[in-house]
Amino acid sequence: MAHQTETADQPRLPGRKAQAARNDGLILDAARGVFLDDPNAPIAAVAERAGVGISALYRRYPSKEVLLRTLCHQGLRRFNAEADVALADPDGWHGFVGFLERVVEADVHSLTVRLAGTFTPDESMLPDVVHSGEVGAELVRRAHASGRLRADVDALDVGLILEACSAITMPDPVRTAELRRRVLALMVDGLACGGELPGPRPVSGEFAWRWERKG
Repeated sequence: MAHQTETADQPRLPGRKAQAARNDGLILDAARGVFLDDPNAPIAAVAERAGVGISALYRRYPSKEVLLRTLCHQGLRRFNAEADVALADPDGWHGFVGFLERVVEADVHSLTVRLAGTFTPDESMLPDVVHSGEVGAELVRRAHASGRLRADVDALDVGLILEACSAITMPDPVRTAELRRRVLALMVDGLACGGELPGPRPVSGEFAWRWERKG
């Protein structure tokens, strides 16, 4: 009988895990939409948009702080994954431009712009933060080596370009994507070799202030 009970229970385990995974995806998608619209929105608004009970949300994310941190960490991992793909491209310039296009399409930097300062990053994010700095610098180095990227551009400039694209928003998501691609194409032309840029370059740590907890 014990064996029969175990066999009967086994098919239900994958189902519960699958449901948990579906709920997690619904929660994260809803949280992204809710908090990009209003970083101060209550966590109950996420549960409502996701169509899950508040208890189901809290079982996975015990606080808004944890949920915000998870969202930004997810975006950071996407950034790193796209950078790793770009570094596998033998053409440094082609890989660099493709990376910019994919990151803008994924809308990674909207999370940075809207959610910085709304939570406290923890040590679990540190390896990915370090990796993002390394791959970002390597992408720029390879683009410079290709002879296509202007010499006075560095990885921090690239971050500002990605944030500028994320600031373009329209009521229609399709139109938003079209305009972001258009503006990025203009910026890529500006990244190509040309005259000197005005003003000093961004410096390491210059934007760290925004990750300090507000309030």
